[in-house]
Amino acid sequence: MSEDTSQRTLIILNDPPYGTERSYNGLRLATALSKGETDEVKLFLIGDAVSCAKSGQKTPTGFYNLERMLKNVSQQGVDVAT
Repeated sequence: MSEDTSQRTLIILNDPPYGTERSYNGLRLATALSKGETDEVKLFLIGDAVSCAKSGQKTPTGFYNLERMLKNVSQQGVDVAT
């Protein structure tokens, strides 16, 4: 009998894309966790975090573009919902 070692992770983002690093760090975590071939990662954007998915963002100086990061995690198989 084989043991299932896959992990299922839900990450909930609630902070705006810029001004704090919480959404950025959540996206970094989703990126890292999605690299496991058998792991399932879901990302839920609620409240101010929905702005992370806004297209055509003007990224403030010193911040990463969270729209681009969100596209990357989605391409890696992370299920993103709002």
